[in-house]
Amino acid sequence: MDGINTTADDFLGRALLEEAVKKSGLLWVRADGAGESRPLWHAWHDGAVVVVGDGGEQPLHGLRAQGSAEVTVRSKDKWGRLVAFTAAVSVLEPGSDAWTGAVEELKGKRLNAPDTDTITDRWAAECRVLRLAPVGAPTQQPGAMPEGSHAAVPMVSSATTRQPIPAGLPKLVLGRLRRKS
Repeated sequence: MDGINTTADDFLGRALLEEAVKKSGLLWVRADGAGESRPLWHAWHDGAVVVVGDGGEQPLHGLRAQGSAEVTVRSKDKWGRLVAFTAAVSVLEPGSDAWTGAVEELKGKRLNAPDTDTITDRWAAECRVLRLAPVGAPTQQPGAMPEGSHAAVPMVSSATTRQPIPAGLPKLVLGRLRRKS
């Protein structure tokens, strides 16, 4: 009986993972469990996440062939973490059937490309197309989330939080607008 529940749980976890990835515009990916998670735009193709990067596209910080990655998918409506999984990373060779299928999916997701007509040629020459295939069941999903917020520590910056506007400023601005009329 336990085997049936595990299989059903695995199936539901995989279905949640696939549906969440398809609906999300961004994934948060951390290569080999080290460094910080980075946002990547992506597509879902043939049972895995595919991304294109380097060259003139998004940086693929540390993702390498035969490596692994931790992938976190956010909820489309609440934007909070919905599911996370471990993925095996592989490089798709330009011109292969897998590469061609992945690139066709990615072209539809690429916004504001400077070279829409020749984008596949540029990706073949300058970029890497990676396949992130889920390994095992999701590591995080509703009902199995870790404790704590997992919020990233803000980056060090000289920027400051905007202060409240002075109380008299609206009257000053509106007064000038009335005088011009």
